[in-house]
Amino acid sequence: MLRSVPPFTRALGRGAQKTGQFISPGLKESIWYIMTDGTTPAPTQLFTFEREASRLELLIRIAYWILIGIVACIYGIIAIICLIIQWFHILIFGTRHEGLSNFAKGYLEYIVHVMSYTYIMNDKRPTILPVPVRVYEEEVQNP
Repeated sequence: MLRSVPPFTRALGRGAQKTGQFISPGLKESIWYIMTDGTTPAPTQLFTFEREASRLELLIRIAYWILIGIVACIYGIIAIICLIIQWFHILIFGTRHEGLSNFAKGYLEYIVHVMSYTYIMNDKRPTILPVPVRVYEEEVQNP
């Protein structure tokens, strides 16, 4: 028997559910706690403020910026070539090519994945080479 699953649960993945709301006194936004069944990790917000910062990590970050910049530049050039080919594919066939679209999507997900570290928002060091990540958009309703 099929059962209906709310869209938010579907976006989080199997076994994840939005369980409760906490409104912080100093914030104008709601913070939702996510509970999973252990098979799916809870999504984490990428761009959060962290007051504590490591001076050593700041120096390591310079080397990481260079390496991530090289990878992002090469990945971006190939993604642009894919998008140009995709444009002609849509023009000629009237459909999108899934492989070209997935490559461009992978580039965008990589850029978002490394952005919080490269823009000095936190000290959590990402991998230099692309890893599979998913980026979701959630509309936040301010009370």
